[in-house]
Order: sequence, then C-alpha cells, then structure tokens
Amino acid sequence: MTLNDQHVSKFQREGYTSVPHFFDGREVEALQTEVERFKREGLVRNVATDGDGQTPSTDRTNLQLIPLHDKSDLIRALPFVARVREAIAQLIGTPAILHLDQMFLKPGRHGTGTDWHQDNAYFKIADPLKGTAMWVAIHDATITNGTIHVVPGSHREEYEHSRDPNSDHHIHCQVPEERAVPIELAAGGVAFFCYGTAHCTKANLTNDERAGMAFHFLHHEYVPQANLADEKPLISGPDATGGLREYGVQVDGMWDVEVARTLATS
Repeated sequence: MTLNDQHVSKFQREGYTSVPHFFDGREVEALQTEVERFKREGLVRNVATDGDGQTPSTDRTNLQLIPLHDKSDLIRALPFVARVREAIAQLIGTPAILHLDQMFLKPGRHGTGTDWHQDNAYFKIADPLKGTAMWVAIHDATITNGTIHVVPGSHREEYEHSRDPNSDHHIHCQVPEERAVPIELAAGGVAFFCYGTAHCTKANLTNDERAGMAFHFLHHEYVPQANLADEKPLISGPDATGGLREYGVQVDGMWDVEVARTLATS
C-alpha cells in the first residue's frame, strides 16, 4: 500500500501518519522469522536498567538490536522496496539515505517501554520534517502490549532532554501527555513520524512478546556530517546504486527473493 494525499498532509500537519497492512502476511512472517533468529543467536540485549543508567534490570526487559542491516540480508533489502522508497520520497523528498535501523523486543509481562523522546534530540537536523522514522509492527501492536504513542504537533516544539536513568544509553523528556495518542497496528502496519515528533512505547502487559523495527530515513541535504552520506546507503536519487556502492552487492530488487529464502530456511 502506498501513501495518499491524506497521509502526507497529516505527516506535515501533525508530524506523523500510519498505514495499516503496509507489509503483507508473508512478509511479516519472514520478519518474525528473523526476530526469532536474532533471539536464538543471542544478538539482542537488555537496555533497561534499575534506575541508575548502568545496572542491568533484573525485572524489566527492553531488548534492543542495532543495527540490523549487517545481520540480515532480508532487512538489508527492506529500505529498497519500491513502496518504502515511494513513501519516503512523499514524506521527506529525495535523495534520501537510510540513517539508522534497529529493533526493540518487549517480552510478555515484563517488557518495559522506551520513554518519551524526540529523535531530533539525538540527530539535531535543521528541519525535523526532513527526517522520518518508519516504525514497523512485527507483531500486532495494541495499547495493552505497549504500542507506540506520539504527541501530535510536537515536531513544532522542542523539549528539554536528559539521560534516562532506566536505560543504559537513552535520553528522555517530559511531554504534555494529555495530548498523546496511541497508534494501534496489526502486524505489518507502519507508523511514520518525523524527527521532531515526541514518541514512546509502553510496557507490555500481555503474555506474548511484541517487537517493532524502526528504520530512520534522512533527506540527503540534511545529513549532519559531511561524510555521513558516504557511509549510509542512498535509497533514492540519481546517485543511488541500489546498495551496490555501500554494500558491495545489488540489494535493490532482492526483497521478494530474500522473503522466499527466509521462509524456506525457517
């Protein structure tokens, strides 16, 4: 499913939009298969701490893996999917790079959320609407299992951030929570939110785990360091090579092949 004018207008106006069923059931199954492999191979780590920013928590779990593209041919191909590139072009323009990719996994009952923050507090680009996250629901994401929440319009505001004592590396901020809205998505749905939109996830109160993957995209002109564009893959624009320059192999067009390969080996 591609974005329509209403999606783009909402993104510009409120700093976010969401699209159900962006990835189909087969694609979701392949992504879930990779999550299981990450767990099996011990690649995820708990970033939750006991309130001091250092001591790993023994009763709260926020499992993270970053980056993803160097650990999975399937996920490496995802930003080059035509509908992904088209959506990013509609929201932030071209050329665009993949800035960051990561996964958070919240186990049932003791999976804790990621506190409120604005991505631009990390990245500090001049126009927060020129960068966007694409948050993919790997499992059904509901209020009960702690789906992502956003503060509409917060991309026009700047909140003071400080170290989050409940995480070993995150920062957090205070937001007007009365304005916050949850985004519930079936597995395969996505939420796009710009770098200035305050967002968080909540605790997982169900018996089942919930994972989300976040892919951050940035307009080439807003890359903060002069050499970053050479290190991060261009997904669009006249100089894009479909991943060949950055990865040494052609990634563009490989998504369906990698989905089939992942499912065949699961």
